[in-house]
Amino acid sequence: MIKATFYLSCFTILLTAFQPGRETSLDLGAPIPKQEATWLDVSGKEISLNSAKGNNGLLVVFAGNHCPYMVRNQERLHVLCTFARKNNIGVVMVNSNEAARNEGESMSAMKEYAVRQQFSWYYIIDKNAALADAFDANHTPECFLFDKNSKLAYKGAIDDSPGNADAVKARLLQNAMNDVLAGKAVAVGSSNCMGCNIKRRL
Repeated sequence: MIKATFYLSCFTILLTAFQPGRETSLDLGAPIPKQEATWLDVSGKEISLNSAKGNNGLLVVFAGNHCPYMVRNQERLHVLCTFARKNNIGVVMVNSNEAARNEGESMSAMKEYAVRQQFSWYYIIDKNAALADAFDANHTPECFLFDKNSKLAYKGAIDDSPGNADAVKARLLQNAMNDVLAGKAVAVGSSNCMGCNIKRRL
C-alpha cells in the first residue's frame, strides 16, 4: 500500500512536470501581454497587438471557426467589434486552437470564416497558443479590453447570456467599452466566461 501510494505520487509529479507551462491569470490593470510580438493575420500581414491598438484602446477576442458558442454570438460579436472600430478601439480576434489546425481551424479555414463574417478587423493565428497562455485565455469567445493606456480594463464574457441573445440582461463588454470611452473606471471589470475550450496541443 505504501509503495503504491509512493509510485502514484511520483507519477503525479512527473505528469505535472510535463504539462505545458501557463502564465498566471491576467489581472485588471495589467499591460497588454506580448504586445510587440508579431502574429500572422488572415490578410497575410504580420501584426503586433501594439500596432493594432487604437487611440482609445484594444479589444482582443479569443475565437474559433466552429465553436457552437461562436456561432451563437457571431452577430453580437460583429456589432461589438464594429462599435469598437468606429470608436478608435483596435480589434484583434485570435485563433489559438492549435490541436485542431487540421480540423477546421487552419489558416485557410480562418480566411474563409473571416470573409463569410465580413471581418474588417484582424484575425490572427496563435502558434503554440502562446497568446492564449500569456492571457490565460481558455474559452472561445473570451474577451479582453484594454484602455488607451494599454491597461486591462475588462476580461470575460460578451454578456450574461452566451447561449441566448434574447435573454441578455447585462451587456458586459458593451458597458465596459462605454466606460473606457468615457474615461471612467469599468463598473464590472471581470465576468465568468462560458464557451468552447481552447484546443491546445498537449
